[in-house]
Amino acid sequence: MADKGISKGTRREIIEAVRIRYSQALKKEKTMILDEFTTLVGCHRKHAIRLLGNFKTTRIQSRKISRRLYDDAVKEALIVMWEASDRICGKRLKALLPSLIDALERHGHLDLDEVVRQRLLSISASTIDRLLAPIRSKATVRKKRRGKSKKASGQIPVRTFTDWEETTPGCLEIDFVAHCGGSMKGSIIHSLVATDVCTGWTEFVPLIAREQSLVIEGLEVIGKQMPIPIVGINSDNDSAFINDTLVSYCDKKKIYFSRSRAYQKNDQAWIEQKNGAVIRRFVGYDRFSGVVACQALAHLFQSVRLYVNFFQPSFKLRSKTRDGAKVRKSYYKPATPYDRLLERQDVDECTKSALKEQRFRLDPLELLHHIRHGQAALSALVSPELSNEIRYKNLKQFLEQLPNLWVLGEVRPTHKQKPTKKRYWRTRKDPFEPFWPEILIWLQKDPDTTAKTLFERLQREHPDHFSDGQLRTLQRRIKEWRHVMAKKLVYACLKDNNNLPGTEISPTSTDGLLRRCSNI
Repeated sequence: MADKGISKGTRREIIEAVRIRYSQALKKEKTMILDEFTTLVGCHRKHAIRLLGNFKTTRIQSRKISRRLYDDAVKEALIVMWEASDRICGKRLKALLPSLIDALERHGHLDLDEVVRQRLLSISASTIDRLLAPIRSKATVRKKRRGKSKKASGQIPVRTFTDWEETTPGCLEIDFVAHCGGSMKGSIIHSLVATDVCTGWTEFVPLIAREQSLVIEGLEVIGKQMPIPIVGINSDNDSAFINDTLVSYCDKKKIYFSRSRAYQKNDQAWIEQKNGAVIRRFVGYDRFSGVVACQALAHLFQSVRLYVNFFQPSFKLRSKTRDGAKVRKSYYKPATPYDRLLERQDVDECTKSALKEQRFRLDPLELLHHIRHGQAALSALVSPELSNEIRYKNLKQFLEQLPNLWVLGEVRPTHKQKPTKKRYWRTRKDPFEPFWPEILIWLQKDPDTTAKTLFERLQREHPDHFSDGQLRTLQRRIKEWRHVMAKKLVYACLKDNNNLPGTEISPTSTDGLLRRCSNI
């Protein structure tokens, strides 16, 4: 029976000792040696043959070198798509990729190499999540805050979550989001949010105060922005909703008005989800009050509503079954509210044509650019020292910064904490600086060669200059070079740039090259 207490060092010594005997033995002797070895070490017989036959080296030597340059380009493009979609999950991003790539290329932001395009379109959701995992780990997202339940009222018919199984476009759930910063004292701004249960189309307007007459004005604005007429509304038990003013308004407009049960947030699951996924995601949790903040919110919401409804796929629950204590949920394929409206048979063709025309004119990157500026304006009202941290002069500069924004962690100015200083200095001289032009020539001739191969060549041609421990430094340099060259396969603005960092033969220093790389 195998000894479970054999250490790794002892096991390694046994393998080296037995390997010599095994290589010189005859076939019958090899059988006996394998029996003894598997009994002692406790491994599978096939694995023992690989260990003693030293097949590992042969397999590594015969392995084909992957197309690293295109792999880096795919990851680079994927980061751009992830940022342009406001960091949605892999399943939602997979559903959005075809239309997002088309929109970005149509507006001149990207000019993808054909190989990169095919790999992006064929990539799976799990691969997207795996490639973005190390990038997501550096970006922090604040957890949602649960609101307190309101008092119940029996003045209006109750509608529970089980009553939403059969709905038509135009049935809305409405709710307030308080921008209070953790304290309800004083006057604060509230966002009136409305979402269509059937398609997920979401509209929102800021109200300078929570008052029933302002709710009516907010619903009027939402009604004009909605692509479909409002058929019914469902609210919680807030006193700003449960009053004669709103009841009279609904009667006049022939809108069915219902409410959820008190202390039952799941009755309004659709709007509660949008409160966190849309309002809190783009606005944050800070306190806002006054006319200036209300105008800044209104300006931000005009870009957010188009970005969310046309370019943000979301999940929609198909069914939910309970098996004992376990609940199984099934979801429809992720789709944008725009896509769901086009799929509905009860939406007229005139509305669909208008939506298609509007969607064709929209530039998702330009909308995100406007959103970031709006968030920076809101951040300046709360924390002036953070207001200028993320500013972009134009849309081209914003596109150039997208692949590197994940390094900053949380990129939304409304969620950003105080910045920390970056390390920009060196503690020792770069050993590869005098030889970098020579390395660039080798890379241009064979872009897919490995850093280890280049390092061994340097050691042969320049003996006594490099120790084995400096391989990792060269690997980082080559990785930066491939990162820069991969951008040339992705960005439209760099296609005809002859001064692309990393393509020149004689840079003044490696540090200068890397600094120029970071400016792309």
